Amino acid sequence: MSQNATPATGRYQGLILSMSLFMALIFVLLVFTFYASNVLERNSTLANATHWVANDTQSLIKDIFDMQLSYGEDITSPHMKTVLTRLDATSKSIDTTLTAIENAGIYHDSHGDAHQLPKVTDESAIAQLKVAREQWNVLKPRVDAYLAVASDITADSSTPLRLAGEQAKISSLVMNDALHDLTSDITGIAEIQARNIRIIQLVGVGAILAYFAVFILIVLRRLRESDAKTEAARQETAEIMQTVNTGLFLLDRDLNIGQQHSKALSDIIGTNRLGGENLTTVLRNRISDKDLDTTQKFIDQLYNPRVKEKLVDSLNPLNKVMIQRESEDGTSENRYLDFKFSRVYEGKDIARILVNVNDISDAVRLEQRLEQERAQNDMQIEMLTTILNVNPTVVSEFIDNAHKHIEKMNNTLKNPGSSQFELQNKTKSLYREMHSLKGEASALKLHSFTKIASEAENKLHALQNQATLSGNDFLPLTVHLDELLSLSNTIAGLGERINAAARNMMSHGYQEVSARVQEDYLRSEMTQVAKEEAVDAKEELGEYLEQFAQDIAERQGKLVQLDTQGLEGQQIPSRLKTVTKELCVQLLRNAIVHGIGSPTARVQNGKNEMGTVKVMAQSYAGDNKSDFIFSMEDDGRGIDYEAIRQRIIAKGTYTEDEVYAFEKSRLLNTLFSSGFSTKDQTDEDAGRGVGLDIVKDRVKEFGGKINVQSEDGQFCRFVIKLPM
Repeated sequence: MSQNATPATGRYQGLILSMSLFMALIFVLLVFTFYASNVLERNSTLANATHWVANDTQSLIKDIFDMQLSYGEDITSPHMKTVLTRLDATSKSIDTTLTAIENAGIYHDSHGDAHQLPKVTDESAIAQLKVAREQWNVLKPRVDAYLAVASDITADSSTPLRLAGEQAKISSLVMNDALHDLTSDITGIAEIQARNIRIIQLVGVGAILAYFAVFILIVLRRLRESDAKTEAARQETAEIMQTVNTGLFLLDRDLNIGQQHSKALSDIIGTNRLGGENLTTVLRNRISDKDLDTTQKFIDQLYNPRVKEKLVDSLNPLNKVMIQRESEDGTSENRYLDFKFSRVYEGKDIARILVNVNDISDAVRLEQRLEQERAQNDMQIEMLTTILNVNPTVVSEFIDNAHKHIEKMNNTLKNPGSSQFELQNKTKSLYREMHSLKGEASALKLHSFTKIASEAENKLHALQNQATLSGNDFLPLTVHLDELLSLSNTIAGLGERINAAARNMMSHGYQEVSARVQEDYLRSEMTQVAKEEAVDAKEELGEYLEQFAQDIAERQGKLVQLDTQGLEGQQIPSRLKTVTKELCVQLLRNAIVHGIGSPTARVQNGKNEMGTVKVMAQSYAGDNKSDFIFSMEDDGRGIDYEAIRQRIIAKGTYTEDEVYAFEKSRLLNTLFSSGFSTKDQTDEDAGRGVGLDIVKDRVKEFGGKINVQSEDGQFCRFVIKLPM
């Protein structure tokens, strides 16, 4: 936005010219007054000079008469010396002053101040000055002749003194008359000049006052016209500001809001105190401190002429910002506002920022509702895809397990323990259940479950690192549990609707029903029965783990093949079916993420670029007991004990010397502890230090044992023994 300065210049051009002429008249009058004062001062000085010469002449005659009366007195007496010195000085003063008057020279007054004398131009004054000069030219030689011998006691000074006295009697009278007339002439000239100057000054002042009066009348008329136009424009602006539905205001460099703003702005922001207030004060406690700080920096950039307005506009922190304000009933409500900033120019300079504020709450809520509906639809499609592509038994088991995990977490949250030890154990227990649920959901590609579980894990991870815990810290987790329960109910409902549709289609004799739907229906009907019997390990885990292994490998950028030959012909006891699958999920993740290296790294180590993970199972019957044993082995790097040591050292619990003194068994125990991981980055598959903690917890719960075998750079094998 810009403003053209040309109309404003044309509008005030007449006023500027009038003021310039007025100031010029005052300046001319001041210059004339200064000049006249200077002339009067110089004439006054000239009169003083002539008066000074007349006084010196009288003093000269007095001193000559004094010398005549004192003739015969010792010439070296103080009296004689003083008179002679004064007589000599007076003679020189008369001669110097007359010369200065004649030649418009420099005159020194009694204080020693120098004055420039004006040139005598009046004929009468010149004649009087000439008479004085002639008389002085006659008298001065007589005085000089006397002064030449006056101090010599051997010379006869009576004759020169007598001649000087006789001439002084004659010349002093003539000089006094001439100088008196000269002073009168000069004074008269000065009075005439002063009178003329006063007349001119009065005329000038009168002209200036008359011009000023006319100027004021013209200016007042124009100001009234301008005020009328301004008032009309202001009224139009006020009507616009009262009517427009958006918030409009101007912002200066200090972020102060202009006095004029639209009426709608008060309704949008939620306060009537806006004019003259600082924008940061208005927005404080309505938006976050981070957004407030970013807004200040953003507006500073808008005032930077080197920054392109369109470029910086994309960085607007108040684009679709949520603010808190009081509603009409006094409660707090959230509104979404959109601030648009535009530069206002004065010439080429950025003068202010025009801010346009719109309340887009309805549009944002509509957008959010549409986004929620889209997410809901995507989630249902995802779940429907899972139901149609996964064995119904697996889906049913997942739903049951999800409910068990959620119920277990709910019970954990209800645990009344309040000590820090109990709260830390609560955190670990919740972490294990959530991570296990996420693993099963990830295996079925139920990303909605995985996303919610990951968010919950983030909160649990923060609680693990929190120095002091309280019961209220766990409240946000209940929201995630409700979301997970809702999702599990949704997928269960979709499954039931599909099964109901299948039953309905078969009951009406639809032969075109796909074999897959009929098969799924029959499988789902048999699920409950199957749960109560031992199941084939290969059938139960083979396809499930193979697909999960490929999903993990793809996310980790690795090549993996899963060898499930060791599962053939083996039966998983019904009691151990769920925990076996849960343990396999965690161990498979661990093998691919931590054991199997990248294709490039494997080739560099002389291995096939595709890693292999073997799953084996067998039943063992001994004296009075039977065990179910299964193992997970990878041909990867083996357990990196050095990485375990470095991670323990980084935690700061033990010194480096203490850690390197640990036996491998102790390092393995640390590997199974909650929150411990050698992976630097956290992702969907690993990095939280919970996977092996789940394995340890579940094996302990079922009274089993864990055996770990590893060879550096060759393999790692986890063997789980569970009582049947």
